[in-house]
Amino acid sequence: MGVLAQRSDVLPLSFHVDYWDDQGWHDRFSSSDATRRQRGYASKLHHNSVYTPQAIIDGQADLVGSGTSAILSELAKPHQGVATYIALDAQYLDVSVAAQAGGKRSDVLLIGYLREATSHIGRGENSGRTLQEFNIVRSITRLGSWNGSTCSFHIASASLPRDATHAAVLLQAQGQGAILGAASVPLAARD
Repeated sequence: MGVLAQRSDVLPLSFHVDYWDDQGWHDRFSSSDATRRQRGYASKLHHNSVYTPQAIIDGQADLVGSGTSAILSELAKPHQGVATYIALDAQYLDVSVAAQAGGKRSDVLLIGYLREATSHIGRGENSGRTLQEFNIVRSITRLGSWNGSTCSFHIASASLPRDATHAAVLLQAQGQGAILGAASVPLAARD
């Protein structure tokens, strides 16, 4: 994840699931929203169960998250998308999605994320280890829908969690389908 987070052509996001929290160590970044999202992908991709580490590329390809060569191979494939923008203007985020003929009805999602963190593991199977973590999703908010016409949103950056250092917008086909567009922006330091 750290290597992918350095690439300008990829927006990798870490969704920390909460179903490991009863295994001896509570992940301070775990979220039931992340677990619901992963279970949604399992259903969409016709899997009987969920697993970690898992990588979902553009909402369509399912790969083992530790399979670096397979992930890089998938990322090398050509990807077309819808022009999607996010900008920080004072204390507001301006999000816009361009028009595209024949656009699939899609959800516009605002993601607040923490760029980097270090976690010291005190218990469980990774006891004593230190994890360097990247692009940790702290919030997922549906802003509205896109149906092929230009749309825009104006959101207070203060609505994101205090530990979010960046914001991203994802344009995802409804029903947790393909990611059609994505963009991110660093947030100004907040008191």
